[in-house]
Amino acid sequence: MNNRVEEALNDQIKKEASSSQYYLAMASWAENNGLNGTAKFMYTHSDEERFHMLKLVKFVNERGGTAIIPSIDQPPVKFKDLKNVFEKLLEHEIGVTASINNLVDICLQEKDYTTHNFVQWYVSEQLEEEALARTILDKLKLIGSDNSGMYMFDRDLENAVIQPANQAQAGN
Repeated sequence: MNNRVEEALNDQIKKEASSSQYYLAMASWAENNGLNGTAKFMYTHSDEERFHMLKLVKFVNERGGTAIIPSIDQPPVKFKDLKNVFEKLLEHEIGVTASINNLVDICLQEKDYTTHNFVQWYVSEQLEEEALARTILDKLKLIGSDNSGMYMFDRDLENAVIQPANQAQAGN
């Protein structure tokens, strides 16, 4: 495996591990603030981000590289409010998208078309992640500071069928 590509993949492994912990921190905050639906949503997405990390780990190892399991920084433990949680989530996902785009660029520069093909799944996934965060933020903007609207929003998240994104399609 090309050293530059391997380094970029290991960097992405760390970002996915950090994402999993970030979602987990948001889940814990939501649960401690009586937002069980939001907590369920975040726990599910924490698992999904861990799946993304594992997919990368396996790919690097299968291609003859060495996947490095990173230590990660502690995510925040407090958030201003629910809207702030989803604003931070969107901001985080935009950063992950930039990282994936950088990985694609490195693959093309290094003419590693196998890895380029592999990371296309992540490109599509990030489109979905950002769109979901934007949709949720749009709903929260409509609700504003209405407590009954916030209650219904959280209840809807709890009752929603939330499936980790495309695990069956991911080939694992």
